Amino acid sequence: MTKQTHGPRRSGARARRRLPRLKIAIAAAVSFAVAGTAAQVMAAQPDGSDGQPPVPSLSWSDCQGGFECANADVPLDYRDPQGKTITLAVIRKKAPDQAKKKGTLFLQPGGPGNSGVDFVRNNYAGLPAAMRDSFDVFGYDVRGVGRSSAVTCWDDQTYTQAITAAKGVPGPDAYEPAVRQAAAFGQACLDNAGELAPYVGTEYVARDIDLLRQALGDDQLTYYGRSFGSYIGTVYAALFPERVRALALDGGYDPENYANRPYAYDRPQYLALDGAMSRFLDWCKADQDTCGFGDGDPRGAFEKLKADLDANPVPTANGGQANGYTLVYRILFNINEGKVIWPSLGEALRKAQQRDNTSFLLRPPSPASYDFLNPNVAVECVDKDYPRDPALLKRQVTKNAELAPLLGPALAYGPPTYDHQHATTCVQWTGEKPSRYDGSFRAKGSAPILVLGTTGDPDTPYRDAVALSRQLDNGRLLTFKAEGHTAFGRSACATDAVTGYLVDLKVPARGTTCADETQPPSATPKVAPPGTTLGELRNGVNDRLDRLGSLR
Repeated sequence: MTKQTHGPRRSGARARRRLPRLKIAIAAAVSFAVAGTAAQVMAAQPDGSDGQPPVPSLSWSDCQGGFECANADVPLDYRDPQGKTITLAVIRKKAPDQAKKKGTLFLQPGGPGNSGVDFVRNNYAGLPAAMRDSFDVFGYDVRGVGRSSAVTCWDDQTYTQAITAAKGVPGPDAYEPAVRQAAAFGQACLDNAGELAPYVGTEYVARDIDLLRQALGDDQLTYYGRSFGSYIGTVYAALFPERVRALALDGGYDPENYANRPYAYDRPQYLALDGAMSRFLDWCKADQDTCGFGDGDPRGAFEKLKADLDANPVPTANGGQANGYTLVYRILFNINEGKVIWPSLGEALRKAQQRDNTSFLLRPPSPASYDFLNPNVAVECVDKDYPRDPALLKRQVTKNAELAPLLGPALAYGPPTYDHQHATTCVQWTGEKPSRYDGSFRAKGSAPILVLGTTGDPDTPYRDAVALSRQLDNGRLLTFKAEGHTAFGRSACATDAVTGYLVDLKVPARGTTCADETQPPSATPKVAPPGTTLGELRNGVNDRLDRLGSLR
């Protein structure tokens, strides 16, 4: 069913329910200014007198490093567009020559759960000069994330206890405890998020973006979204196809499976992650001199390491402990870096074997991880429509663990954390979902939309990018033949293509393929080229710090 483009659906009890007209007072970081004078807009009256949501007024203030910050008030519930509001933290860095700029470039990080404010701060300097010269670069924390009224389900102590008790090699009776734990987590989300919980879904996020676009004075949207940001962009295009100038969706989701057939979305993600780990272990076996882990049998050594760490955890410097689950959790995110980090990954595994707690693979998740994981689960439970069949849940979860034996069991039966583990919570989710989008995803009538897929992506499988490019009426696929997550910044070929598309609307030719991934050093020479081996992977130190790839 094609959805309206000028307001959310109204049906049944949802249509009749209205929230009282009270503004939510939401604390924001001190660097963010209180909303002020409205920007010039064209699509709606700023005061909402035309029946549309009021366009946010943005009062910008300096927030260091040449960045400007502000707050934006948007409707909590778009069914009541002039009722309660939620405050979003926004950031921008203006193009150096305002007379020559083409508009605003929205940067959307992965997640759900990563801060768009931090994403702009951390990545602006690494953007191609043509992007920085052509656009004001803009980002924001989506509703329920970071400075925009972050959702908290479990507090840090509860999360730490659950993570500490998790196993890298769960026992045969792990399923039922995992389901009970997931139910407790989901209820905590609903209890602690209060009236925000129903409204963190991606349809409302996309509607927020359209209001922000208007507040910034842009007639159409120019957008780069990576990973989950690709799904946000997809929903925006579906709702507002005529307002698309250029959307680059990197690490694309299969939107139909994600929203409406989530078990069909989950399994390829398990397989992609385990496939990436398997290819790393194959490389490690073939080049033991460079890898340095496994003594000729890295796969067997990895299985033994998980079990050994479960049986005898390693004390950490801060008084915690690292076990087999810690190992799996760290690999889950760090393997996203691709082949360039394989030598460092081998070294970190060898250190873990030696019970050396300086290995980044033996750093338990910290509160920074929990800030990401809490909304990560909550948003996807609102977005996804899992069948409420306990028997089906058990079959699906146990099969996923069986088909992905390297990393899958720890994730399938562990506490609620990242995408792979959401089914047990989301099947039991009891909250309303008015902000969920269920299609269509065609974006009929949009300008060309660029989709990027990486063939060995361990996080967003390549097949999803292919599916997205086919579901969009005007999608164009660019393929990056490589390991690792997403393409922009890790491939000069893909980065040039995205830059040309966003700046000058040059759409890559059909069938465009990039194959310029940085390779790991071979055993000869024994020393890696400068900048190739990372002594400490960034996700080892800074939990879920979302950075674009850096060309090496």
